[in-house]
Amino acid sequence: MNHATNLGAIIDLARDPDKTAVIDVTGDADASARHYSYREIDALAGVVARALQARHYAPGTRIALLAVNSVSYVATVLGIMRAGLTAVPVNHKFPPALIAYVLADSGAALVFHDERRHDALPATIETVALPRTPLPTPTDARPGTSADAPPDAPALMLYTSGSTGKPKGVLLSHASHLWVVQTRRVATPLDEERALIAAPLYHMNALALMFLALASHATTVLLPQFTASQYIRAIAQYRCTWLTAVPPMIAMMLQEKDLIASTDLSSVRVIRMGSAPVSSSLLDAIHHLLPNARVINAYGTTEGGPVVFGPHPAGTPTPRMSVGYPHPAVSLRLERGADDPEDQGVLALKSPAIMLGYHQRPDVAHPVSEDGYYTTGDVFRRDADGFYFFVGRRDDMFVSGGENIYPGEVEKMLEQHPAVEQAAVVPIDDDIKGQKPVAFVVRRAGMAVDAAALKAFALAHAPAYQHPRHVWFVDSFPLASTNKIDRAVLKAQAKARLSDSADASIGLRD
Repeated sequence: MNHATNLGAIIDLARDPDKTAVIDVTGDADASARHYSYREIDALAGVVARALQARHYAPGTRIALLAVNSVSYVATVLGIMRAGLTAVPVNHKFPPALIAYVLADSGAALVFHDERRHDALPATIETVALPRTPLPTPTDARPGTSADAPPDAPALMLYTSGSTGKPKGVLLSHASHLWVVQTRRVATPLDEERALIAAPLYHMNALALMFLALASHATTVLLPQFTASQYIRAIAQYRCTWLTAVPPMIAMMLQEKDLIASTDLSSVRVIRMGSAPVSSSLLDAIHHLLPNARVINAYGTTEGGPVVFGPHPAGTPTPRMSVGYPHPAVSLRLERGADDPEDQGVLALKSPAIMLGYHQRPDVAHPVSEDGYYTTGDVFRRDADGFYFFVGRRDDMFVSGGENIYPGEVEKMLEQHPAVEQAAVVPIDDDIKGQKPVAFVVRRAGMAVDAAALKAFALAHAPAYQHPRHVWFVDSFPLASTNKIDRAVLKAQAKARLSDSADASIGLRD
């Protein structure tokens, strides 16, 4: 990698500039895909940077993007940062009112958008339509000069999903994510890989991989958005070797039984699972489908970055459900609550990737301590060998009859049942217990289990207070805009089911 100080300048044209950088797939047919070289991506980013520099914006001015994945999107993000401005990727799945809130909150001076998103934009902001792909080769192929980027200059402002209130703008510096790229290249070099990205580029999971792939001089297959069938076809058609995904994406892929059976997926060597917990049953299914692929059970946050854990320095094998051992460049500590057992607590981390802060949110307590530790809100336990295991979000925990319940723990237990593909547990209100757990379950294809049998299984394999008082079987789970399970929707569905006198689910008395 070159020695750029600006995150937008991570492409190194000294390394085979004519190698394919991105295969931009806009549909299922091969004719609709366009191969872009590193020289072309760099030139496109230079065009964007020069156009923005000609407007004489003040350094750090926020420039937003509202669009699905494309080469135009990638080049525009790079160009914004090269111009010394701050890129603000906006969740295009937000409703118009929330899009307007994010644009106003960020103070964006301009928004780049694709054609479908134009009507979602407020009339008060200046807009520029992203060109449709395939893009022509720029006639002016000058790379352009990247603006100086002091270490604490903001490169990106990524907005959280807003599941617990209004989305928060997370300010990330050039230096922090150049460090992320350089550190990840040492741990997981992608130079000879062909990565597949279908998760949205407004989310850290996909955007960080895009930066890593560009810095590694790898080839990336880029889908506009995720659909299980297109994802499977893209793996085979473009012989993808390196996948990154949120677990529900892989679970949806596994539902396409007939397509998988007729598709050659043998090219896959690595699957990096992140942004949400991975269940034991999902790991089993992945290993069965792709027996030669290595599965990375990863952990990271927008505020703290994706570099947190890695292998044990002594070579001790990572336990099956662990996210790993602390990375040598990251300091970790567990902040125990009054009811936490020994070696369990909320994870706090310290690394060069930690955010600069939240954008104009005086109402939110700053989660970084005076000694530089970011408190994640995620509860972990640590075993005797120093490996960490995700327990659940502290915010998701609820109390039932005086007992703390983490939905993730109950889900893992239910997914040990051979007929359960996925489980999602949410609380319902109860006059006596305060709250009680209920479960939504996706059965494995071709296998049968009823609610009574699952409750009996839970009572046999976990403390009685954890067993779900109602079990409802569904074909799939509602997903939030980040492709994680939308627990707010499930809570509303549980409430509606319980209020319906025709509900036929089986309940057990406490």
